[in-house]
Amino acid sequence: MSCLQKSNKHGFTLVELTIGLAISLILLGVAVSMLNLQRKSYSFQEQAAEMQQNIRAATDMMVREIRMAGYDPSGAGFTGIGTHTTELLQILADLDGNGTTTGLYEDITYHYYNAGETTYPRQIRRTTGGESQSFAENIDALTFSYYDDNGVATSTASGIRQIQITITGRTAKASPDFGYSYGTLTSLVTPVNLGY
Repeated sequence: MSCLQKSNKHGFTLVELTIGLAISLILLGVAVSMLNLQRKSYSFQEQAAEMQQNIRAATDMMVREIRMAGYDPSGAGFTGIGTHTTELLQILADLDGNGTTTGLYEDITYHYYNAGETTYPRQIRRTTGGESQSFAENIDALTFSYYDDNGVATSTASGIRQIQITITGRTAKASPDFGYSYGTLTSLVTPVNLGY
């Protein structure tokens, strides 16, 4: 037996290293692609949640203020609903009890503002004390419907006993994979001061 023995241990060949590297790159590409898709999905879900919160907050504040329409502690006898259309509502309330609705938060108008069919952000604007300001952004539609004490649609301000608010919002940006996301919230308000 010879004292020199030949070792059978070999390293990786160049072909084996190239194949291993190619497989690793493919797996890395798949992982990065999945991570990117998850990031886009998360961002889109975050925008959708923000849009839902936006229309919910706008609806809640409008409902609170519309409930005060017609508040008349001095008995001045004004109508609690002023100008009203399907996209505009003026509410009047004598909050300070002086017999008029000229105070800062006693004459409030909500209206849908759309600068053009393709212009965004479309918004709900709130006017009080003569000053109009943006109230809710990225609003696709705002609709007011008016009903009398029998639940029948009416257009007469003195006959309005219930007001239905419908707000449709959309996400601020379109997702390349999903497009825009829309959300609609409807609320029926019965202002107790309108003689209901």
